Amino acid sequence: MRRHGWSGDIPVDDEEAVRRIVSAARSSIDARGSVSVSDVASELGVTRQTVYRYFPTLDALMAGTALSAVEGFLDRLADDLQSITDPTDAVIEGIAYTLEQLPNDRYLSLVMQPGRASAFAAGVTSETAISFGRSILERFQVDWPAAGFSGRQLDELVEFMLRTLQSFILDPGGPDRHGEELRAFLRRWVAPAVQMHHDSAANTAP
Repeated sequence: MRRHGWSGDIPVDDEEAVRRIVSAARSSIDARGSVSVSDVASELGVTRQTVYRYFPTLDALMAGTALSAVEGFLDRLADDLQSITDPTDAVIEGIAYTLEQLPNDRYLSLVMQPGRASAFAAGVTSETAISFGRSILERFQVDWPAAGFSGRQLDELVEFMLRTLQSFILDPGGPDRHGEELRAFLRRWVAPAVQMHHDSAANTAP
């Protein structure tokens, strides 16, 4: 870590430096609805090169800022959908809820909205994205192993969800589906895949 700048208050380590950069980015978004590397550097009293050392691109900075908001999003999802225990319902609601709530989250929407989703698009199957997807499913009161989803099967289900989300986020297209119309669409085309695996696992269980 470079030992100058930071308005005279040097972070103790790189982890603290990252926290301060993300905090400054969130402050910029709160104040202006957007963020730039120059804004963050100015607020922290560092050079743009210092910010780039931790976040090599603006997309990376926005993705890091969005990631800082994930826990709050997941908590809201758990509160709103905690009564769901069926695996198919959980997948449908996980996708629909995420699509419907993204526009209301000022940080996540930076990287998961049409026209601003390049970071999400590039990393939909990254370790971070898979972790996010697993966290969505794990917030439901569903016994995933008992439903036939564990290990590789659960990871593939998460990937399937993320690829579906990616398609809707990058190209909402038409018709523009919301509410029950969106859920009906997902039940026609996504639910059968989940239900088929669930039924197959139930039939082969000892």
